[in-house]
Amino acid sequence: MYKVLIIDDEEPLREAIKILGDWEGLQVGEVLEATNGVTGLEMLKKQRPDLVMVDMKMPEMNGVEFLRVVENDYPELLTIVISGYNDFEFTRQAIHSKVVDYLLKPINRHDLNEALRKAIDILDAKRQTHSELITKNIAFNMSLPKLKEKIYLSIIGRGFKKQSNQAFLPLIGADKEDNRFGALVLKILNMQQVRDNRFNRDTELLYFAVANVINEVALDDIICFSFPNPKQDGEIIAIFTMQGGYPEDHAFRADYLIKKVGHTLSDLFGIVSAAGVGQVYDEVSRLADSYEEARSSILAIDLLKMRGVTVFGAKGNSKSPEVLSFTSRMPILRSALESGNTNHARVVFAEFTKKIKEADSFTIGEAERMLRDIIVLFNDMALDLGVPSDKLPVSGSHSSLQAAGLSGDFSTTDEYEQLLYRILEYYSEQIRQSMAVNRPFNIQDIKDYIDQHYFEDIKISMFTEKYFLSREYLMKLFKQQFGYGIHEYMQKVRMDKACVLLDDPTLKIQDISEMLGYKDKNYFSKAYRNYYGESPSEYRAKREADKK
Repeated sequence: MYKVLIIDDEEPLREAIKILGDWEGLQVGEVLEATNGVTGLEMLKKQRPDLVMVDMKMPEMNGVEFLRVVENDYPELLTIVISGYNDFEFTRQAIHSKVVDYLLKPINRHDLNEALRKAIDILDAKRQTHSELITKNIAFNMSLPKLKEKIYLSIIGRGFKKQSNQAFLPLIGADKEDNRFGALVLKILNMQQVRDNRFNRDTELLYFAVANVINEVALDDIICFSFPNPKQDGEIIAIFTMQGGYPEDHAFRADYLIKKVGHTLSDLFGIVSAAGVGQVYDEVSRLADSYEEARSSILAIDLLKMRGVTVFGAKGNSKSPEVLSFTSRMPILRSALESGNTNHARVVFAEFTKKIKEADSFTIGEAERMLRDIIVLFNDMALDLGVPSDKLPVSGSHSSLQAAGLSGDFSTTDEYEQLLYRILEYYSEQIRQSMAVNRPFNIQDIKDYIDQHYFEDIKISMFTEKYFLSREYLMKLFKQQFGYGIHEYMQKVRMDKACVLLDDPTLKIQDISEMLGYKDKNYFSKAYRNYYGESPSEYRAKREADKK
């Protein structure tokens, strides 16, 4: 028999719990009471209860303070939190302390006994096994949700051995022959936006809320258990269990469940998601296959057809997308960023994103792969140009991009394009700062750049951003050194080159204007006349006359 301690300053609530609890059915032989956290800790020392139910709002020592003491002094003690207050701090501490469940007032019989059953299941599992390894695992995973999560992750990772884990099978319903198992995967596409705007920038709280909603909206005949995938940012895994029935019925109920989950999360929190569901299997070990099927269906969703709403992946959709490579563009990008010409780099990105939008399809899986490749390529380039490694994202994951101050959200191709531009701007800035620190400034560099790139649209802002110098200082320094203003020198180089090109009779004036970077022949002719006092045609005619 087990011993339970109720800690609450309200006597009516303590009495209600004592009346509503199915103590005999739960094998609870003694129910103790305490009026606050201080007396509760004293009873812990004397009575050594197996389970504690604690209110979060109490005098002298509230639930948050009590849980912190329990976490340090009684790490194996199971706890259930009771609260009538929708408070982020209370919820956060409950999650951190790995409580078995979180009950909101007023407490009803069903929720109370379900929470108690979770705790008793853990206590039963402890008593059933004599294996030292399992005992250590249970002690480490103090709550049933964490224990079940670890079991399911082991199954999905194909590391779970059924024969050596018999004691855990009842915890996941794998001891019943008529149970069927399947996996649902939900990828939150606007995770950072929802987390920042709706969950006080608390990722753990967002995951907690989403998992609870998924479990709550499950159909009456389906048991659902949800948890975040520790290896994939923004991904929630939901394992569902159903009894009996035919395969066609399983598929119908699973499809209905995933749609209900997606629409509910959208309505409640504004979550934009991609969701997939795997096949339903008789054997619990096949959950690994079901998970892979669900995730594959998400990765095959065509981003070009998404419009910022919840989308559901189709089963069996394994169409291979057209592979777009970014590698060939890196030399051009490096040259542009190394010289401080961010505008040219943006043009390269624009051409690339245009190809994405013109493709027959561009899946979420392809977008994620490309994002990882771009981060790797940019990291290699940035490190080679002297950017410190601690300034660079480790990968293309949400958490890694967030650490660099970037949002990794995207649910449409337009949002994906914006993400790529944010990444370009970030690396451009890091490289610019590194180049400014590592390379001494020389005004000759600007002159050399103009001499080599006179045909481009050169702006003084390119040099001010690259060298961290003011526009006025650069222009004054350039004129002191070379006798021309920067704009004047650019014009001189173009006009000198124009005379050389005009001496070649095989070149048309239109061709020459393009070679010099002018938008059309008329604009070139006007600039030439303003500089030399005659048109390009008149210059040619005079040169022909001089030859005769």
